[in-house]
Order: sequence, then structure tokens, then C-alpha cells
Amino acid sequence: MRKPLDPLGETEMEILNIVWDLGEASVADVRERILKYRKVAYTTVMTIMKNLADKDYLKYRKDGLSYIYSAAVNPDQVRYSLIDRLVDKVFKGSPTDLVQTLVKNENLSEEERREIKNLIDKLED
Repeated sequence: MRKPLDPLGETEMEILNIVWDLGEASVADVRERILKYRKVAYTTVMTIMKNLADKDYLKYRKDGLSYIYSAAVNPDQVRYSLIDRLVDKVFKGSPTDLVQTLVKNENLSEEERREIKNLIDKLED
């Protein structure tokens, strides 16, 4: 059995999402995306991307003097791992409690509630 992925910090997840969106990205590419909504140092992005590669979330290749990063894992792998941890730690292992909390959330629109119900109904087919 493969060990679950290491937990991710908020900025690590942010960077991983950017790399997924871009497919491939240099540190400068990722920093440029983040700079659209907040300041971040180039070295900070570089360090986090290196850490993500060390944790096997990203892989890289050398292109001249730059490193070009791409995802080493797909989004679903990470999401399932994070949800498993969330269910274990927050909901005492109960996926039912997680779903109840999501469905009862006041921020859900009627359309989102219908979508969740339809997903559950499809599982029963």
C-alpha cells in the first residue's frame, strides 16, 4: 500500500493549482500568476516549488538556465488524499458527517445542492 501524500500548506496548494492550470511552468511563470493578487518574492516561489518536487508533487526538467516544472501527480490523487485526512481528523472517519456538513452549508446555492443530490443519485444507479 502506497503511503498517502504529505500534507500540503496553503501556498503549496496554491502553487500546485497554478502548475496544474498551466501544464508546465517556470518559477517566473508561477510568480507572475500570484503577483496578480498579492506580492511574493521570487525566492519564496522557487523554494516552495523545490519543496514540492522533493515531496514528489512536481517534477522538473532543465531548459537552458531555467527549470520547467510540471505536475508529478494528478489533481484527483491530491484531492482524495486531502479529503481522506479531513474525514479522519475533522469528521472522526465519517464521510456521512462530511457530506451532511457540506449539504447543510448556508453558502450553497440551490443549484449546488441539486448538483450534489444528482451526483449521489447517479452513484445509486
